[in-house]
Amino acid sequence: MKVNGDQISEGLNQILEILNAKGDTGELNNIVERSNNDFNKSKSDTKS
Repeated sequence: MKVNGDQISEGLNQILEILNAKGDTGELNNIVERSNNDFNKSKSDTKS
C-alpha cells in the first residue's frame, strides 16, 4: 500500500510543479521528461 501512496504523492507533486511552471516551456519539458523516465523505470521494475 505504501507504494501506491508514494505514486499518488509523486503525481500530486508533478501537478503542483506544472501549475508553478506558469507556461515556462523549458520547465514543462523537464517535468514531462522526468515523468516519462519515472514511468519507464516503474514499467521495467514490474517486468519479471
